[in-house]
Amino acid sequence: MCGKELDALVNAYCWLRDRQTAVYAGCAKKHGLTVNELFVLDILWFAPGKGCTQREICDRLSANKQTVAAIAGRFLKKGYIVFEEVAEDRRNKRIRFTQKGKDYAESVIPPAADAENRAMSGLGLTHAAELVRLTEVFTGFMEKEFAEKAGERK
Repeated sequence: MCGKELDALVNAYCWLRDRQTAVYAGCAKKHGLTVNELFVLDILWFAPGKGCTQREICDRLSANKQTVAAIAGRFLKKGYIVFEEVAEDRRNKRIRFTQKGKDYAESVIPPAADAENRAMSGLGLTHAAELVRLTEVFTGFMEKEFAEKAGERK
């Protein structure tokens, strides 16, 4: 691909990515949350029973420990979560919903997940699978390119 065409495609993709992020930000705002708080609720919701460690949440969101700790602190103050020791590694704490947290998350996450599912189903199974496949390939290229030092190629 050549310069101008490639630039146009990258800009179009970035614009679409930003629109998707704005959709999540709008959902979060509707519930008085930041987008990262919404994502943490989502991660905990889909890890029922066992919960998650802060490290697992950091890795999933590509967020730093301070960001996740601040969100966990806000959720702890609201009574939405508890911390439990991880038997294998006492330095880590597992985060789980309290009943109050489950009740709150239930008003936020299932409707958002249903909206995601309806949006994906609008593509049809073949196109949805292709979207996921191509996004995975593109993400792999992005990880590779951003991991390499400037001017060095593998």
